[in-house]
Amino acid sequence: MSQDGVDLETSVGYLLKEASSALRTAMDEVLRPLGMNVTRYSCLELLAQRPGLSNSELARGAFVTRQSMNVLLQTLEREGFVTRPAEAPVGKVLPTRLTPLGRRSIQKATVAVRSVEVRMVAGLTQTEQSGALRMLQSMVHSLRDGADGG
Repeated sequence: MSQDGVDLETSVGYLLKEASSALRTAMDEVLRPLGMNVTRYSCLELLAQRPGLSNSELARGAFVTRQSMNVLLQTLEREGFVTRPAEAPVGKVLPTRLTPLGRRSIQKATVAVRSVEVRMVAGLTQTEQSGALRMLQSMVHSLRDGADGG
């Protein structure tokens, strides 16, 4: 390793990316038999917890572009998992809501995803889990504050 390089063995950022990749792979494995992937799951889970989110809000929450989310929402609407009004009640925002089919689908997927999270933290004590959560929240906060120039 050069003096200015990143030591991948001890890089927190690299390890976070590796953990994120492993988590996504494990989630995809449990979601695939349910006819879902991580992006579809994220969209439905966001709508289950916050009905009426806009395309932009869903895209941010699922870490995809607005265009990708719009394509997904059109598919989910066509398949009967979500509904969107034909016209925006206010402004240009089309609030999206789960249908009964969407709610049933997300319930099964949530159980599957929760099992992955339980497996991910199985080697940690409750105190360590709480500490990890606080550390990750702090890292997100630090990076977002830095992006705002503060």
